[in-house]
Amino acid sequence: MKDFYVTDAAQFENQVITSSFVVASKQAKPKKSGELYLALTLADRTGHLEAKMWDNVNEHIDCFERDDFVKVRGLLNKFNGRFQLTLHKLRCMEESEIEFGDYLPRTTKDIDVLWSSLAGFVESFRDPHLKALVHAFMADPQIERAYKCAPAAKSLHHAFIGGLLDHVVSLFQVCDLACRNYPEMIDRDLLLTGAFLHDIGKVHELSFTRSFTYTTRGQLLGHMIIELEMLHEKLAQVPGFPAEYKTLLEHLIISHHGKYEFGSPKLPMFPEALMLHYLDDLDSKMESMRAHFLREPDAEWTSYNASLERPLLNTVKFLEKLRTTGVVTASEE
Repeated sequence: MKDFYVTDAAQFENQVITSSFVVASKQAKPKKSGELYLALTLADRTGHLEAKMWDNVNEHIDCFERDDFVKVRGLLNKFNGRFQLTLHKLRCMEESEIEFGDYLPRTTKDIDVLWSSLAGFVESFRDPHLKALVHAFMADPQIERAYKCAPAAKSLHHAFIGGLLDHVVSLFQVCDLACRNYPEMIDRDLLLTGAFLHDIGKVHELSFTRSFTYTTRGQLLGHMIIELEMLHEKLAQVPGFPAEYKTLLEHLIISHHGKYEFGSPKLPMFPEALMLHYLDDLDSKMESMRAHFLREPDAEWTSYNASLERPLLNTVKFLEKLRTTGVVTASEE
């Protein structure tokens, strides 16, 4: 196990550290003098850390690549309010030195409990065609293994091992609640099937063995196209599946990003599609907030959140302070 993780940075500010990371990105850039320096993003299971190597670049530039595991030594300090590591030494690690669990973030929830929760929702389906389809996916051992491990995104939300399953179970729970409020408009089984399928292509779009990166197939096609292929393959295993259902599921998949500029070729055109889009977006944004609060546990106001394009107020801390100081009492709330 590593001695230093990215989340420990505040305890080691202005100190020389020695630790290991996976290389999330690597760039060689010119200095003003014309000589090259290395700009790296190093990662472990707790986060990312920018790193620069200014000297002896020629000795190191060809000895490692992105997704390699490296042992480094350098000075940790802040630059423009963010921690940065100035590298003095760097070497590639041997496979025998690597404990993969140190480098990729993982859900804190029990994967098997999440999978059982998902299965419980599916067992409650009344529509035999939709239940048979989701069963066909869940009974596929390769899909089950990947669904349990894949992140839901590369970086924006649920970007950790088990993130896809964590996100979908959360989305199932929110969808289950919301559809009760619109029983005359929403078909619960159709909505939940859409929730199950909407990001399933991430299992092929993303690589998540050493770091979170796009596969060639994922980069060229994107997860929605991959999902349509996966859907068509599984439909061949479900005899008598209605063609009209197939069209509805295809629309749920391709419209779930909600807008053309967000990558959906069609806008949501029926109630379940509209609800899936908004609840998916809600769950993603709430997770982005939760993760940011965890990264800055002592902050009442966080730093700028790039995905949400704003700083965030941690209302739990804010209200706790008000109540502790007596500014707000229970009777006034």
